Amino acid sequence: MSVGVDARIVIVGCGIAGIAAAQKLVKAGFNRVHILEATDRSGGRIKTGKFGDNIIEVGANWIHGPSEGNPVFCLARQYGLLDAEALKPENQAMEIGGHPPWMHNIFTSSGRKLSIEDVHPAQEMFTELLEECAEFNERGGEPWPSTGQFIRAEVQQRAAEKWKDADAATRSLRLCMISTMLKVECCINGTYTMDDLSLGCYGMYKSLPGLDCTLPGGYEGVLRNLMSELPAGLVTYNQPVRCIHWNNTEKTDTHVTIECQDGKKVVADHVIMTVSLGYLKKHYSTLFQPPLPLHKMHSIQRFGFGTNNKIFVEFDSPWWDKDSEVIYLVWEDEDAIVDKVQDLPGSWIKKLFGFTVVKPTDGHSHVLCGWIAGHESQYMETLSEQEVLHAVTQLIRMFTGNPIITPRRLLRSQWFSNPWTCGSYSYPSKGCSPQDLQNMMEPLPPKPSLSQPLQVLFAGEATHPSYSSTVHGALLTGRREADRLIAHYSSSHPPKPKSKL
Repeated sequence: MSVGVDARIVIVGCGIAGIAAAQKLVKAGFNRVHILEATDRSGGRIKTGKFGDNIIEVGANWIHGPSEGNPVFCLARQYGLLDAEALKPENQAMEIGGHPPWMHNIFTSSGRKLSIEDVHPAQEMFTELLEECAEFNERGGEPWPSTGQFIRAEVQQRAAEKWKDADAATRSLRLCMISTMLKVECCINGTYTMDDLSLGCYGMYKSLPGLDCTLPGGYEGVLRNLMSELPAGLVTYNQPVRCIHWNNTEKTDTHVTIECQDGKKVVADHVIMTVSLGYLKKHYSTLFQPPLPLHKMHSIQRFGFGTNNKIFVEFDSPWWDKDSEVIYLVWEDEDAIVDKVQDLPGSWIKKLFGFTVVKPTDGHSHVLCGWIAGHESQYMETLSEQEVLHAVTQLIRMFTGNPIITPRRLLRSQWFSNPWTCGSYSYPSKGCSPQDLQNMMEPLPPKPSLSQPLQVLFAGEATHPSYSSTVHGALLTGRREADRLIAHYSSSHPPKPKSKL
């Protein structure tokens, strides 16, 4: 087996985790690092696009928690990709708990525009309940198996106590607002319904301080800068991998053979897998030979991976308030606290909780980004763009009471039907535990030795114990697995860093 700088390291996937792993290994002096990417582009679930005159994020949208502890923020600052607002010390110090204090408009299905006072009691109660959900991870014990079940039970009980003096119509409207907030959480967590989200594991996710920010020139700017620091030719594009052949017995040959879909075979000393959990769920039974250890397979099956899509809509002129950052849509027939529809073909659009206002490049925003998660989101992907445009047009006309609003154009993401992602991002589903995360990041073989050295390593957002579903989580896992390999060699064969890096 080659050692140190001569170790052949193949990274599967050129998303942020794979790029971060490659960059760290190259800087440490490893000179035989290569990335195999299934598609014709780098970035994975980071994808910046153009929509009219606007730069949009089809994939990852924000730097969550832009502060010193966030490596993505530090890179974006280093590369000069942020605006002055994001760099303000007070913005970096802000504790928002993953929920930015956005200015918002709220419309109802009867065409009413609500005031903040109308829904503030509901928002306040919902925020309190989310904070309580996060505490079960620390103290143990779950009164309900899922976050959704806990919230529904507590809302009914607390509403009866706290809102007993409110009239029936007011109580009903507040409960409908909570249904909307549940849909928001489905998008934030990437889950089908909050009934699928583990209550005991909800608090595993940790938010960093800082007011979430976007990158004016697009998220791909971070990728371009990182890629420019790698040697030319380090990535092979359009090279999907069919199977990873590794050894789980004590053999003299401990190489790993990567079998590509075109029949090409690549021999390596180590492989770092950075494919999405959605892809792993679909292909783990054929992707590894011999099969993965049983506990690892079970954890991949148990951990959740959902779909959160965006629907971008452009208008001739804005119909929302100038300072509005988000628009919530409240259905007045949802006081039963629902976050999924029964009739997908007829009602899928009800899962779209509302829109965020796309930050304009010219100071006048005419573009909204609609958010929809779950099975409803996956169903949306099967429709034509014209069908989606019609549904969104009817929705906006209903909620604004304006029958002539007509979007100029529409663009939507389709992450579930993308064969290389099979969804958007991971979440701790009902029935899983922190041990499942440990199992998913565990290398092959699980206990490396001289006769069975490290062969296959795992990175990607779903393998970070605290920052799953985020770009910074994915980046940190790539660095983590690079460090694992560096440590593997540094004790006996320390590679010499290249002076130019």
